[in-house]
Amino acid sequence: VVSEAEKIVGYPTSFMSLRCLLSDELSNIAMQVRKLVGTKHPLLDTARGFVYDSRNNLQMRGLVVLLISKAAGPSTAELSFQHDMVSGIYSSQRSLAEITELIHTAFLVHRGIVNIGELKSCDGPLKDMQFGNKMAVLSGDFLLANACTSLAQLQNTKVVELISSAIGDLVQGIYYENSKSSEENCLTDDIGISRWKEQVFLSHSALLAKSCQAAMELAKHSAEIQDMAFQYGKHMSMSHKLHSDLQPFVKESSTDTMAFSLNSAPAILHQEFLGREAWLKQIRE
Repeated sequence: VVSEAEKIVGYPTSFMSLRCLLSDELSNIAMQVRKLVGTKHPLLDTARGFVYDSRNNLQMRGLVVLLISKAAGPSTAELSFQHDMVSGIYSSQRSLAEITELIHTAFLVHRGIVNIGELKSCDGPLKDMQFGNKMAVLSGDFLLANACTSLAQLQNTKVVELISSAIGDLVQGIYYENSKSSEENCLTDDIGISRWKEQVFLSHSALLAKSCQAAMELAKHSAEIQDMAFQYGKHMSMSHKLHSDLQPFVKESSTDTMAFSLNSAPAILHQEFLGREAWLKQIRE
């Protein structure tokens, strides 16, 4: 599916962030990350994902932005600027797809910061794990700074506003997730599916939704088409989150001990169906 989509947009998105990744600064970071080999620091897995991305799922957001740009085409206001298009996509929209990927990658790297207080001896030497955390912070910030520089170069204040607010949403969503995950053994607050949607929008959907809207803004499409693109990005990433929330419940292998959250969609829907009291009784049992 991914390779078919890449043919449509005329662009192998697996090389999307390569200009940034081949820079001297990031080569230096990559050399430093090699020092973490032999530890269980999550930054290693994230780095491997960029190099050996067998499932191609790291570059999906940029690809969706390119596909929706191609599907919408130029607006009537922009028909005179079609010389700037390759495979039906403006160069500014391709830049936006790269920016979206860089932001997502930066947050993936930042999520790989481990809680030093919870480490076990088998995870690796404390000094190495602290070093890994420093690298995760610095390399994530580096990617984010690159994205912000490219964003300014688009010279479109509406797009800058949209993507900046998406970064703010991401930070807020991840902050909320982390404040909850520290209380894993406690029963979660009574949250309904509407609250779940709000939280998932912040941490998972805002970036894709606002990037799709920004792609329409770059082609000077109407507010109505921009809103349709926003809704498409929002619902696509929400369904992706629903799918991942479902996995611990549908895995066939009984030996699979995948952790699931009581804040995941199936648990929340089950609570709404049963009622809070009956649900709590089931959990305790």
